Amino acid sequence: MNIKKHIPNALTCGNLLSGCAGIVYAFNGNLKTVAFFVLVSGIFDFFDGFAARLLNVKSDIGKELDSLADVVSFGLLPGLVIYKLLLMSGAGYLAYAGFLITIFSALRLAKFNIDTRQTEDFIGLNTPMNTFFIISLPWLADDFPFINNNYFLITIVLVVSYLLVSEIRLFSMKMRGLSWTANKYKFIFLILSIVLLAFLKFAAIPIILILYILFSQIHFKTTS
Repeated sequence: MNIKKHIPNALTCGNLLSGCAGIVYAFNGNLKTVAFFVLVSGIFDFFDGFAARLLNVKSDIGKELDSLADVVSFGLLPGLVIYKLLLMSGAGYLAYAGFLITIFSALRLAKFNIDTRQTEDFIGLNTPMNTFFIISLPWLADDFPFINNNYFLITIVLVVSYLLVSEIRLFSMKMRGLSWTANKYKFIFLILSIVLLAFLKFAAIPIILILYILFSQIHFKTTS
């Protein structure tokens, strides 16, 4: 039995399990704790692809399993967080609008699987980045009460749903070598993100999302 070929899929299942645990906490209203499980899912999601490339055991089933796990961890979970935020702010049935994020995340993942243009970078906002932004909102709501406003939350839903399936080009953090010239804006983005997270913690995530979009556009303009 070739154990190494199962390692990436085992890591993907870790992503899925962590996403399921996050959903349980979200249903119970522990929205801040959800951030921990999203972080764990993100780590598993990074290392399953890394392990597949390192061990040279890429497979069709691994690609499909990865997307199925991502639909839960980075599709259903962020939709549920917005649903709960809207419900707690008195939105009533309007709270179900939060699951538009789940729908558009699934569309984004399906599009990614068949889009040959996205072998190196992304077209449309990737679901993990979107989810990290969404799970920052419960943490920020204590200092910025407007986040609990129904109109603000619905606006967020509409904007990120559009970004998920948009044609906007965004770089991935996969780097071919460590050349400063080829990866300059990726390095700058990474350094700024680390500094912002160190000083601002969850408040840094919306800023990081804006910087990600900005630096991606600069990167593609200077390398095209």
